[in-house]
Amino acid sequence: MRDKRFKGRRVLMSSGKDIKEMVKSKYGKIAVESTGNCGCSCCNGDSKLDYAIVGDEYNALDGYIPDADLGLGCGLPTQYADITEGDTVIDLGSGAGNDVFIARRLVGERGRVIGIDMTEEMIQKAEKNNEKLGFTNVEFRLGEIENLPISDGVGDVVVSNCVINLVPNKEKAFNEIHRVLKPGGHFCISDIVLRGILPEALRKSAEMYAGCVAGALQQDEYLGCIKKAGFSNVEIKSSKTIQIPDSVLEVYLKGDEIAMFKKSNVGIISITVVGYR
Repeated sequence: MRDKRFKGRRVLMSSGKDIKEMVKSKYGKIAVESTGNCGCSCCNGDSKLDYAIVGDEYNALDGYIPDADLGLGCGLPTQYADITEGDTVIDLGSGAGNDVFIARRLVGERGRVIGIDMTEEMIQKAEKNNEKLGFTNVEFRLGEIENLPISDGVGDVVVSNCVINLVPNKEKAFNEIHRVLKPGGHFCISDIVLRGILPEALRKSAEMYAGCVAGALQQDEYLGCIKKAGFSNVEIKSSKTIQIPDSVLEVYLKGDEIAMFKKSNVGIISITVVGYR
């Protein structure tokens, strides 16, 4: 692994394995240190870059559990997921259980919700939250999205919030989503995509990887991965441009680079997309 320095911060030239280990470390630390609603963020020493501007507010949704909301999302996938009573829902990158508990409210007693996360600390935090709630039809499993610990054709609905973006092999991730869905099942995913090419320092920064930004694909490429996996009726349900504050841009870019970035048509976009198996 090679690295270089940018304004005093390390910028990693990482392989897929390196990125996974970095994300595990960052999100494990968030799980241990968080007290709730910390924003889509990452920590570097004592400093913290806050990406709360990326996410949407969950607290108006039925089933919302504040202790499960670490503020790490970029949308509200359950809002467009068409989850009905009795469904089996699979949440990928379930974190402390935020979307799992929202989905549990929708599936009711007859349904089932399975949360998958690759970070042990997140699984532990989610299980503690579920113990307090006493749900018997909710479970959390340790595993990676590119190799889901779920049998074929289990889910009616797959949801995910700002996580597929962090997976190095997105084609394999969507192939796995297709595999675990029942025929006729569907997914609803909120994620970050790009319009145009980000400045290199933003794109390759380890902090931005863990902040749901730098692992993003171009929007057309992202949708292409979905269609290649065999999904049909793919539709973007919501979309918004993420405005990065100057205080964040100044960490990675010089003054003239910031001005050029703002004048360009380059954008970081939060989308919520659905597709059917």
